[in-house]
This record gives sequence, C-alpha cells and structure tokens, in this order.
Amino acid sequence: MAAGLGCALAALWTGTAAAREVAPGDLAKLSIEELGEIQVTSVSKRAESLSDAASSLYVITRDEILRSGATRLPEALRLAPNLQVAETGAGQYVITARGFSGNPQAQSFSNKLLVLIDGRSVYTPLFSGVYWDMQDVDLADIDRIEVISGPGATLWGANAVNGVINIVTRSSADSQGGYVRLGYGDRERLAVLRYGGALREGLTWRAYLKAFKDDGTRTFAGAGADDSWYRPQAGFRLDWTPSDRDALMLQGDGYWGSRQQGAAPDETISGRNITVRWTRSGDDGSQLQVQAFYDRMGRKTDSGGGSFWADAYDLDVQHSFSAGGGAHQIVVGGGVRETRYVIHGSANLQFDPPSRTLGLVNLFAQDSIALGDAVTVTVGTKFEDDPYSGLSILPSARASYRPVEPLMLWAAVSRAIRSPTPFDRDVVETGADGSVLLAGDPAFETEKLTAYELGARFDPGDRLSLSVSGYYNVYDDLRSIEPSPAFFPLHWGNGMQGETYGVEAWGDFQALPWWRLSAGVDWMHESLRFKPGSSGFFGVAQAGDDPHVQAQLRSSMDLGPRVQFDAALRHVGRLPSPVVPAYTELNLRLAWSVTPRVQLAVSGFNLLHEQHQEFPAAYATAVPRTVLADLQWRF
Repeated sequence: MAAGLGCALAALWTGTAAAREVAPGDLAKLSIEELGEIQVTSVSKRAESLSDAASSLYVITRDEILRSGATRLPEALRLAPNLQVAETGAGQYVITARGFSGNPQAQSFSNKLLVLIDGRSVYTPLFSGVYWDMQDVDLADIDRIEVISGPGATLWGANAVNGVINIVTRSSADSQGGYVRLGYGDRERLAVLRYGGALREGLTWRAYLKAFKDDGTRTFAGAGADDSWYRPQAGFRLDWTPSDRDALMLQGDGYWGSRQQGAAPDETISGRNITVRWTRSGDDGSQLQVQAFYDRMGRKTDSGGGSFWADAYDLDVQHSFSAGGGAHQIVVGGGVRETRYVIHGSANLQFDPPSRTLGLVNLFAQDSIALGDAVTVTVGTKFEDDPYSGLSILPSARASYRPVEPLMLWAAVSRAIRSPTPFDRDVVETGADGSVLLAGDPAFETEKLTAYELGARFDPGDRLSLSVSGYYNVYDDLRSIEPSPAFFPLHWGNGMQGETYGVEAWGDFQALPWWRLSAGVDWMHESLRFKPGSSGFFGVAQAGDDPHVQAQLRSSMDLGPRVQFDAALRHVGRLPSPVVPAYTELNLRLAWSVTPRVQLAVSGFNLLHEQHQEFPAAYATAVPRTVLADLQWRF
C-alpha cells in the first residue's frame, strides 16, 4: 500500500499521470494569426473574431495574465494599452479609458467605464463607479479580458461611456483537476486553492478559495500609510451541456475583507453574487440567451463612520440570428434590473432619502449588414428607461471595409450617457456645525457623449499584428459645482462641456518562434470648458487628472521548454492638475517549470525606483518596488 501511494505521489509530481489541466503553453502554441481569430463578444454581443471587430478593442489573453505575475485584477488590466490604471493605495485603484479619472477634492470620481464579469455588471449604482477592492476572480480561471475604449451604450446601456471591460472566465470543463498557487513577497501574500471535477458526461464543476493580504504602502515622506488590508474569497462554477444545442452555466462568489484607513477607523467590505445563464443554439446559427444575476455589496466604516448595502437583481434576454440569406446578422434583446440600497451616513455625509429602490428597463436591436464581400455596416439603438432621467435613446452606426484581406478599415459614430445616481441627486454634505455645504440636485441631468471614431487593423500573417484608432469625443452637461443664491449650500450642476481627441495604437511581433514583442501607445488631448453662467469652481480639472501620453513595451521569451522570461516597461506621462511627474517603470518575471505540473517564479514590480507616484499625493500613497516568489502546482 505504501509503495502504491508513493508511486501515485510521484506520478502527480512528475506529470506521468494524465493531466486534466495544462499549464500555459509556449509562445509558438498560439500564433499571432490565431490570436486574431479569438472569438470576442463585447463589440456586437455575438461571437466574432477579433480581426473582424470594428472597434478599438484589445484582448488580454489568459497566457498574458499568467506570464505577467499579476496577483490581482487591476494589475492584470495594466496589460491593456488602452486603459489608464493608477494605484492610489493598498488595493485602491483608479481605472479609466480616454480620461475622466476624477478629482477627489471636488468629490468627482471615475464613473464612465462599465465593467462586467461574465455579463454581470459590477459598477455601484450609488455613483456609477467601481470599487476595485471588491472585484476579484482567480486569475488562472480567466479566459480573456475584452477591453473596449470608446462608447458601448447601444448594447450595454448607460455608463458605458468611455469604455467597457468584459472579463470572461473559463468553463469548468477547461479547469479540471486541482490547482494551487502560493505567493510570498515583501509586501503581499497570496494563496489560491481550486479543484474541478465531472459529475457525469457534460456536467462539470469547480470550486475555489482565495486569500490575499497586503502589508500596505507608505506615504511619499516615507512613513507607513497604515492602509494594510486582507480579503478572503470563495466561489464555484457549474457547466452543463445536456445537448448539442443547450448550455447552462451557474456560478457564484462570496467575499469579505478589512482594511486600515490611516488615522480613520478601519473599513470592512463584503459581498456575494450568483449568476445563471442558459444558451440555446440553433442549427441555422441562431442563438437565444437568458441570463439572470443577483449581486449584493456592502461597506462599513467602524466607529460610526457610515455604511451601505445594495442588492441588485437583473434579468437579460437576447436573441441573435441571420436573415436575408446571411446578409443580415441581427441581435435583439432587453432586460430589467432592480437595485435596492440603504445608506447609513456618517456625521458629515448623508443621503436624503437614505434608501431607494431603483428600476431600470431596456430594449435594444442591432443589425450588421454585409454589403458585398468587403463592406459591413452595423446600425443599432437601445431604449433605456432610467429611474432618474426617464427614457434615453442610445444609437450607434459602424462600418468596416476590407480593401485587401489583411487590412480592415472601420469608422463609427455613437451616443452614450452617464445616468444620474443617488450621489448626484440625494447627497447631503454638512460642516462641523451641521450646516449644509453641498447638496444633490433633483434637476441634475444625464452627462452626454457623441463619439466619432476611425480605425484600422492590419494582420498580414502569423508574425505581425497592428491596430490603430483615432477618436473625437464631444461631451455636454458634464457635472460641475454650482452655488445657491445665498452661495451655500453648493449643489451639482451640468455646467461643463468640451471635447477630447486622441490616438491609440498597439501591435504584436513574433520576432522568433520563442520571442514575442508587444507595444502600445495612447495619446490624448482634453479641451473642457464651463458653459456661460457656470461657477467654474475647482476648474475643469475636477473632471480628471489624466496623462496626455502612455506607452508600454513587453517582451515574452521561452528560454527552452521549461524557462519563461517576461519583461514589461511602461511610461505614463505627467498629470497636469494637480501636477504629478511622469514616471517609467519595469516589471520582470522569471519562471521555471520544474515539471509539467509545477512552476516556480520570481516577479519584480516597479523595479526602476524605490517608489513612485501615480496619482496626486493628497489622495494617494507612494507605489513601492516589490518582489514576489510564486509557486503554481496543477494536480
């Protein structure tokens, strides 16, 4: 018996037993040409190849995530050259696309980027932004992350203004067997345990546990910021394919966490969610999908610092089919969402009323029309009834043209809005004497965007891929701070407008079978102004403190069959107001596959400087140099 057990353990270690999940492959396994054929859904809400997507779309692949050494979702999002990612403290991030990162001094926050995890929207309805310390998944279970810079409101609705991040996880059938990841660094510790199995043919499952602890950051003066935090999370996924036509997915997560907040009382976070999706495919290529989710999130600051919880219930139905002999690819659908929330305000910040039930209803339709072999025109619109702003119509039109097979040219014009939220309408901020300093405005309107885009994709073969896009965005009714007739209380208004324009470009080059290079650059110019009669308080910088330029260069090498070496150099330009100096940083990772099942890695992050600044020092701590040792074991 002992000998049999020893042989079994040896088989697990050496990989002689049949592995049910393989580690990330070498660079030659998926060529650049094959990367262009990755199926994406964010642009048209139906499967299409990346090379055919008429949008500024970047796909972060699973291999890119695992080879980056990232331990948390926001760090994985740095791989997208069309996103701006700034770390502001331990587990705290500001993430935007095409500007509008906000200004905490003016109570303005990043709120124009829609984030989805397997179709479940994770923005908070309280201010339309994302609490990034509340969003996490096991990075090894991500199939891809689709990052659209530009509006997506026609399909995804309000708040998909400047971009959409769609995180797509793997089927449980693709993650069978066991997986362990242990990470230990000078700043953080990480542990992941996941196991997947099959209940019967066509019915698979996986479950995971994940725990993360961060010792925190330091101020720019070198003192401890006392912002350490930890967060355990658990979840599961079930996939059932009872027939060739039907597929059912059920998944859920639960988490809890606690963080220090310097001199302020500690804060706790908690949440849980469950998503179910049924898909039926027809012999003619049509597809019907029904999805529902429930999501609860809550935050609480100790010692009476305030708290809130919000429950969201969502049902979405969509049907895609072809007509006219295949010349029309049509997607129609709609959904309803109900969000119930309760806010227990702090001494100086309350909401009136402190609770509401918000209902949202939408209908959409989109038609992609093939005009011959080279031209496709896509038109669509969404009708959305919001509890604050009523009915909004969100149209878009796109066209693509292939003059030759490797080259696709595209153009688009779209409309998007950011709907009012409780923070816009109901907030009440008071001074130490109880006087009202700032109040929400019941007349606050939607923020509006009309976007014009041009782009090109060039995929000449299996060694080179290029994408470039330009945009001109026209904004109106952006939020501003306005005085009352007696000056106080101040209130929100819609007194800002303006334009932004820029260019985004990236490419991949397979220099050698074992060496791949990736590069990207993002240049943007903002020209905002106040409308006549607006107060102009805090200046136009209240909309965001955004760099004019960002660039990155990544190198991935397979040094033989067992060793991987990855390097990522990024440059972020100067933030204009408040001024934050430009910075350049380097990440390195060296990994050794001891066996086909066991990998050891050492990663270094932000290696060029002991610390650097990514956001104004009044609202952020220093980002330090860190090193992490990493063990991954598949069994």
